[in-house]
Amino acid sequence: MKIVKVTVSRDICIGSATCVVMAPDAFELDSEGISVVKTDALKVDQETLLNAAKSCPVQAIHVFDEDGTRIFPA
Repeated sequence: MKIVKVTVSRDICIGSATCVVMAPDAFELDSEGISVVKTDALKVDQETLLNAAKSCPVQAIHVFDEDGTRIFPA
């Protein structure tokens, strides 16, 4: 499995920032306090990205593989 796409559902995100704590090189909060994926997010270790997505209390982070299949949330 290789992560090729990470997105944040802005309408779901509550700005808890657990993703920022888990993967600060991949995520940041914008001026509205909502998580956004940084430009170089895919350079972050794959396990770290997946763990950051799993840390989101509302599952607002979606992770996809090279086939376009959503890895998380299942």
